[in-house]
Order: sequence, then structure tokens, then C-alpha cells
Amino acid sequence: MKFIVSSTDLLSHLQAISRVINSKNSLPILDNFLLHLDGKTLTMTASDIETTLITSMEVETAEGNGKVAVASRLLLDTLREFSEQPLTFNINDSNLAMVITSANGSYNFIGQNGDEYPRMPQLQEDARSLSLPVATLYSGISKTLFCTADDELRPVMNGVFFDIANESLTMVATDAHKLVRYKTTYTSASINDEESVNFILPKKPANMLKNILPKESGEVEIRFDSKNAHFKLANYTMICRQVEGRFPNYNGVIPKTNPYKIIIDRATLLNALKRVSVFANQASNLVKLAFNGTQIHISAQDIDFSISAEETISCQFEGDPIKIGFKSSFLIEILGNINASDIVMELSDASRAGLILPFENDANEEILMLLMPMLLND
Repeated sequence: MKFIVSSTDLLSHLQAISRVINSKNSLPILDNFLLHLDGKTLTMTASDIETTLITSMEVETAEGNGKVAVASRLLLDTLREFSEQPLTFNINDSNLAMVITSANGSYNFIGQNGDEYPRMPQLQEDARSLSLPVATLYSGISKTLFCTADDELRPVMNGVFFDIANESLTMVATDAHKLVRYKTTYTSASINDEESVNFILPKKPANMLKNILPKESGEVEIRFDSKNAHFKLANYTMICRQVEGRFPNYNGVIPKTNPYKIIIDRATLLNALKRVSVFANQASNLVKLAFNGTQIHISAQDIDFSISAEETISCQFEGDPIKIGFKSSFLIEILGNINASDIVMELSDASRAGLILPFENDANEEILMLLMPMLLND
């Protein structure tokens, strides 16, 4: 088979799917891209068995049909060095010898039999489906992914939980110290109104989607059964194995009654925390927030090095004074993942989780972030 394709178009498609490929694969064939030519459509696949990413593009001219597996690193390293120009791929169907011809030279590869590449898993007949705008899925993944854990003992925490019920989609991630709950609505779904269905999307495919979604527009169709999830976009298709297990009851850990409500300018608090946290103990990262009247007193110290810092910023707060301690890196991370100019902190006491919410949510989304406090000695 033979086809002519733009060097930069091919490179951008292959780079997008190449992140799936592991540095060490259990099957040698997985070090390759699978190229499948059908008419003028070139389909490219990358996989690590658990996650498979597929994209396709139209080539300029094509002769014959077929599939071949090509070493991913060799092909990417070659394509990166070309300026924009048409490249001719000529593949010998009998011995899979492959020649790439450019304006000034030719490059010889040996392909592998495309039939040896693992087949994409098929969803069961009872698979459910869900459609929502690409921008909504991107926003949900972006705002929850940072909260996923790396916990070998509790794998269910190592992904984003998709909970579909009551005509809404809730995406949740937690690492037991912090939690994000992102609520939105979907365009359509093949579930009953009273029914609740869910799955856990692992961290790696979630990261893949975070990279791909900004290039896409329109709707994304999500189909899932008890084992796999299938995401179909205009130019990409991803299928991945779900994390098996039961996700923690996230609503049960969110405190319902929080008498202390404080409204703060997000950027002012974030910048003050970044300055003060430099002086925090490196092991604990503890910063103390003391709320009194219309002011927040932020302080940190490291007794070992005899350094300390404090800063006072204004806020809207009515109630008795309250002091609470947080791990500064977690609080900075949470504030960095909220878009609103003002935030609301809801507290009950120094030993219970604090809630951080945007003062105004964007259209069609509701965000809640939770952070566990640190013990204060004073």
C-alpha cells in the first residue's frame, strides 16, 4: 500500500496518541503505532492494553488498503525533523518493508504484522451512554484531576468518579486529604430518571482526555459497561479499562452545617499564601489562618531554622474569631483550580474539614472543594 500525507498533520495526530505508550510494555508490539489505511482514511492506534487511543485523518492520495505496525519512537523522531511537506509512505505488503520519501531523501523502516496488534475491547450489549459538550467534560476533568491519589492500597482513589443520577453528572476526585465535587448537566443519557449509574475513570486516560479535549469541539459520547469506558470525539476515540471497586461515599464526608462563612478575594489569598508558606516547616507545610472581624491573619513558622512570616488581608466575615490550620501546598492547589474572583470558605471548627466554593459558579456547573485541617498545638 502507498499514501501521501502532510508531515506536520501526521506528526500532530501521532504525538496526541503517543502519550498512551508506556516506556516498558509487556508486549513488544505495543511499542508500535498501528497504521490502518482504508481508502483515503488513515487510522492510527496506540495502546498499553488498558487504554487505547485512536485517531484518523484523510491522506492526499492512496493506493491499496492494509495495516502495519511501525516503531513509535523511530517514526516520531523522524517526523519531528521535517518542515511542513508531503511525505510518501510506500509499504511492501509481502515483507512489510516501509520507505518514507521526502523532497530530499528516503528513510527505510521495517514494519510488523498489523494483525498481531491487540484488538480493541468491545462493550457489552447492556452498555449505557451519555452525551455532553466537550467543553463541559474538559472543565470537569481539569477541576478534579489534581485531587486524584497515587495509592496502591486503595486503587479506587486513583481516578475520577463519574456519578450519573437525577439528570445530572457529578465528577468527584479525592486523595483522603482533599476532595473536589463537580456537578453539571448532560445533553442526553440512556438511563432511567430514577436510576443511578457510575464508573471510575483511571488517572492516565483522564490525563489523555485533558490533553485532547481542547483541540475538539461539539459533543462527546461516553459509553460504558461494567469494565470499560468508551469516549468518542470528532477526531479521537479512546477506550479504557475502568478502576474496579466501590468509590467512597463522598457526600458523607462533606459537612452539612458550617456556621462560619467567609468571603475572600481569591487572588489576594492565593498570593499571600504563596509568600507566607515559604516560611512554613518543610515537613508539615502548615499555615495558620485566624479569622477575626473583617481580617484574616495568615502565619507560618519553622522553629528549626528560626524563620517565620505573617500577613493580614481583608475579608467579609461575621461571627466569633476562629483559627484553623491547613497544609499550604494543598490549599494553594485548590485555590489555583477555582476560576472565580471571590471564594467562600465555610468552616465549623478547627478540627473539621473546611469547604471552599466559588462565590459565583460558571453556567451549568457547581463546584465544591473540601480540605482536611491540620492539628494546631496552640
